[in-house]
Amino acid sequence: MSLFKYESELREPLVRGDKTYAQITEDIVRPIETKPTKLWYIGFFISLALLLFGVVSVTVEVIYGTGQWNLNKTVGWGWDITNFVWWVGIGHAGTLISAILLLFRQGWRTAVNRAAEAMTIFAVMCAGQFPIWHMGRVWLAFYTLPYPNTRGPLWPNFDSPLLWDVFAISTYLTVSLLFWYTGLIPDLATVRDRAKTKLRKLFYGITAFGWTGSTKHWQRNEALALVLAGLSTPLVLSVHTIVSFDFATSVIPGWHTTIFPPYFVAGAVFSGFAMVQTLLIIVRKVMNLQDYITIGHIEAMNKVIVLTGSIVGVAYLTELFMAWYSANKYEGYAFFYSRANLFSPYGWSYWGMMFCNVVSPQLFWSRKLRRNIWFTFFMSVIVNVGMWFERFVIIVTSIYRDYLPSSWSVYYSPTIWEIGFYLGTFGLFFTCFFLFAKYFPVIAIAEIKAIVKTSGDNHKLDVNHVEAIEPEKFIHEYAHH
Repeated sequence: MSLFKYESELREPLVRGDKTYAQITEDIVRPIETKPTKLWYIGFFISLALLLFGVVSVTVEVIYGTGQWNLNKTVGWGWDITNFVWWVGIGHAGTLISAILLLFRQGWRTAVNRAAEAMTIFAVMCAGQFPIWHMGRVWLAFYTLPYPNTRGPLWPNFDSPLLWDVFAISTYLTVSLLFWYTGLIPDLATVRDRAKTKLRKLFYGITAFGWTGSTKHWQRNEALALVLAGLSTPLVLSVHTIVSFDFATSVIPGWHTTIFPPYFVAGAVFSGFAMVQTLLIIVRKVMNLQDYITIGHIEAMNKVIVLTGSIVGVAYLTELFMAWYSANKYEGYAFFYSRANLFSPYGWSYWGMMFCNVVSPQLFWSRKLRRNIWFTFFMSVIVNVGMWFERFVIIVTSIYRDYLPSSWSVYYSPTIWEIGFYLGTFGLFFTCFFLFAKYFPVIAIAEIKAIVKTSGDNHKLDVNHVEAIEPEKFIHEYAHH
């Protein structure tokens, strides 16, 4: 029995069941080594169909221009930028779970960080497409790259917030990809050593980078993980702050708001954790990983959801207060007529946002509901619907009525090609996630093994039967160590 315990005896175990190291490897690697289930095939082909629909929608837009989208004189962004901001927000929880919780030594991150990191990468891949296709002349996308200024007046505007997005998102994707892959290397070596076919040995052998599990390899791996965590943590805060500057640096009523940076970051974490819940609840059931993704993990993430949901609620109320307190009639019109008025053209989206993002998460103050799987799954979907409403409200309700009544737009609604583009990004996201779940360990095997001796079900001490050790006996038996 180990004398020194790093885990409180009062906390529930992070790994259920009497697990040995061999059983942990077997449980997590089994889905990779066996044939996919029927459910996997059904989900994968539905995702491919959505992806194909998205490809067709983008092709139509490239051939005929952004006129295929229902944009008009005042609504120049519409669904395109709404979905861009939504996907960027989805991608934030992965790095938060991995990096910030690693730096704070939170043991419960070990079962959920791998899937969350993968979700980050796939969500950023989806988000990055929207500004590119929105350019219309996509063959001029290289204008956003930092090449030498030799083109005279054709050089792009460095003051544009959309150019900031290019730098922020490309940096975020690079660091997130490195962080995800660094954690994967020890597990890829495990799969390599168990592989029975030459092709699998070759694939996992190349991707494992010659990992042997030596002390030097572990030392370098852990040092690199800490460095990347230190880089990723400010990136989580900066990337969505920069996305918020797309709006906050303008003079349009409803956008010109100093609260946007922290409010966007809180909303991103809020929606990101909800998407992690949606994915992990399905994964733990389909892959039979209930012993590793426990009710305790789900409850911990629900606590983060109720916290960030409350922060977002305070931000909404602050916006309303400032619109009233400033006595600016344009701000008042944007908030009290265009948004909060239930009978305005888009009043339904504002009140849908308030219900989904502010009211419904408060139910998680109940411990019974926080630990209910079906209720959590339902709420995770509701939260992401609400966060999409939030982006729609910010963008469309602020610009569909201009300063001049003569330029007021008709009611904006998306075309089939805008909807198809959005559904196509879902197809890309879930196609990538299905492939990831089939060919890579969804849970970090090495990290689970690292905590099983302190947080496993069978290693928790019975505090009522722990014998006190006399100091003299301790010195005699353990001093030589």
